[in-house]
Amino acid sequence: MNNNIIEIKQLTKQFPVGSSFFTALRDIILTFDKGEFTGLVGPSGSGKTTLLNIIGSLDTPSKGEAIVLGKSISKLTHKEAAQLRNRHIGFIFQTFNLLPVYTVFENIEFALLLQHLSAGQRKKAVMEALEWVGLTDKAKSKPAQLSGGESQRVAIARAMVKRPELVIADEPTANLDSENSHHILKTMKQLNRDLKVSFLFATHDEKVMQYLDRKIILKDGKVVEDNVLEAINL
Repeated sequence: MNNNIIEIKQLTKQFPVGSSFFTALRDIILTFDKGEFTGLVGPSGSGKTTLLNIIGSLDTPSKGEAIVLGKSISKLTHKEAAQLRNRHIGFIFQTFNLLPVYTVFENIEFALLLQHLSAGQRKKAVMEALEWVGLTDKAKSKPAQLSGGESQRVAIARAMVKRPELVIADEPTANLDSENSHHILKTMKQLNRDLKVSFLFATHDEKVMQYLDRKIILKDGKVVEDNVLEAINL
């Protein structure tokens, strides 16, 4: 049985710059299996975020193919791409992107509003997600009442509440101190192991490296290394 959840085939991405093009990704060939905890590593401009955006169906390849959860990204309509994101992919960003006028509970619940669930089903799912990240006591708080670490844990709960097969995290520890970074990474690693959710990071944070099962190094839009690692034991 094929265990691949992502297949990248000869993927190239170009952006128009004046009368020419900037090539952000060049002939990328990668596969990712279910349950991986993988980091895309490289300096700014190496193509990490561009590749994440394509895998997350926020962008499309210029050439080649990205097949995510059985769907070819370049062949999806806007509606189909939105459905893939809404139902199967969770996103975590370096900026927490919490809506300040809503409570923690409401911020997480937003991820479920397109899922056609009853209010009772949504409440159960939200409280379960808050329990995963240790914040059940903050359900009625507003984002301004949270620390940076708590805000990122809410962002994780929001990504996880719909139980996606894949979570994409773009520099999730960039705005956190060392203690909170490790707390966040341990939380994500535990969810990866307990729920068998695949995590794909873009990062240059050395703290993240010790938690990864696999490290893919990008440079100038190319994969220059792809290593399986001995990850930290929780």
